[in-house]
Amino acid sequence: MTQRVCIIGGGVIGLTTAYALVRQGLQVDLIDAQPDLARQASFANGGQLSYRYVAPLADAGVPLQALGWMLQGDSPLRLRPRLDVRQWRWMMAFLGACRGSVNRRNAEQLYRLALQSQQVLNTWREEDALGEFAWRRNGKLVTFRSRTSFSHARTRLCEPQTQQVLGPDELFALEPTLANSPFVGGIFTPDEEVGDCHQFCLLLAQRLRASGLCHFILGQAVTRIREVGGTVQAVELGDQVLPVQQLVLSAGYRSAALALPGMRIPVYPLKGYSLSVPILTQHQAPEVSVTDYDRKVVYARLGQQLRVAAMVDIVGFDPSIDRRRIDSIRQAALALFPLGGDYPQALEWAGMRPATPSGVPMVGATPYRNLWLNLGHGALGFTLACACALRLSEMIAGREDTPV
Repeated sequence: MTQRVCIIGGGVIGLTTAYALVRQGLQVDLIDAQPDLARQASFANGGQLSYRYVAPLADAGVPLQALGWMLQGDSPLRLRPRLDVRQWRWMMAFLGACRGSVNRRNAEQLYRLALQSQQVLNTWREEDALGEFAWRRNGKLVTFRSRTSFSHARTRLCEPQTQQVLGPDELFALEPTLANSPFVGGIFTPDEEVGDCHQFCLLLAQRLRASGLCHFILGQAVTRIREVGGTVQAVELGDQVLPVQQLVLSAGYRSAALALPGMRIPVYPLKGYSLSVPILTQHQAPEVSVTDYDRKVVYARLGQQLRVAAMVDIVGFDPSIDRRRIDSIRQAALALFPLGGDYPQALEWAGMRPATPSGVPMVGATPYRNLWLNLGHGALGFTLACACALRLSEMIAGREDTPV
């Protein structure tokens, strides 16, 4: 009998997991508390598929650097301490991961996962003709305002045989919209990609519905997971009870609230912000993906819009937009790309990106025989989603016994 897998979470992680399972012939029930799919952290993220830039936030020197940032009003990282044991526990674990050796080990693991994810996405695009989601392999240009940060980055190239170290004139030659920019240099990685995560999710949902193997339950929140003797029996959706054979928890930072006894899910939301700026005929938006390294702002052209994203706010569970943070992003974009798009008409967004302290997602088995995790990807959800989905689908299908 064909296995039936229930997935909690309708963002890019849950949808790619469902897609990988359906490709293997398994039946899927996908549940999301929202009435529409991919409306939370997957809706308007940075749009960069940065497969070679996946080093975790936790690293040696970051705590001291973060203290300096927090003294600035428009700093890339903001911490608002709360009377919440979850925040303090996460922060203590994060500080424990801020060591060079730990960062290198985790970065290597993420790098392998990211390259596999690029391969899986390309396979799905080519074999399944997924369609248009503003995908392009246009390369990623990381730019530097400081000679110190530029010099440091040049010593840490992950693929020195393909990555190009560029001076100011070469930056302009590669991306003409950077004329008169303040950058002292940059590093260009030609094999990096961009894509619209929300459009990608909607394409996957369309294919899943057409398969006849996936059933969507939207607008209903899972309130409890039932288990007996180490095996999940069902999920409760208010008064409704849905029996399950296999269960995947991919509900972002809300997953922790559904954890069963003996499980620990150290995931906390890192709030980020973005602008989706319409590009009209008179505008001049960058064609390559640009990252302003020193200010931690990313720019990606997605079709006829310029996606501008930034900020890490560790401030609790309020998903509302902070006007000062959005205004800071808008000012940064206007200063760098004054003709980049119709900024007054930009769509504003804030998303709660679910992150583990180490930056490595939780993908694989749990102490419960038929309960699986796929969560905690932080800002790398779109980048890592396809590989994590494939690996987990193979575990569930019995092709692997070992989690990531």
